[in-house]
Amino acid sequence: QVQLVESGGGLVQPGGSLRLSCAASRNIFSFNAMGWYRQVPGKEREFIATFTSINNINYADAVKGRFTISRDGAANTVYLQMNSLKPEDTAVYYCNAEGRLMTYWGKGTVVTVSS
Repeated sequence: QVQLVESGGGLVQPGGSLRLSCAASRNIFSFNAMGWYRQVPGKEREFIATFTSINNINYADAVKGRFTISRDGAANTVYLQMNSLKPEDTAVYYCNAEGRLMTYWGKGTVVTVSS
């Protein structure tokens, strides 16, 4: 069973930065894709950023130029650097990994952007 554990969420003022981490229980390069989504209560989960197995990186338009996804294979960890945060970035952020037969999710970490 694959485990994904997110960390790094918290309260930050508008314009501030946070770095989220997602630690996986197995080699992150074994997944077809790995990345981040977010969800606000009452709304659908929203794609944020992802690495694909062919080393492409994709970002949602809402975060392009502000968020950066990166990874450390030795640590089996994927990161999301979030800069210039806005109140509308407030959400629960989830790590996602697409295996060959299954999709895996972490339990989420809460990001609140407020003054």
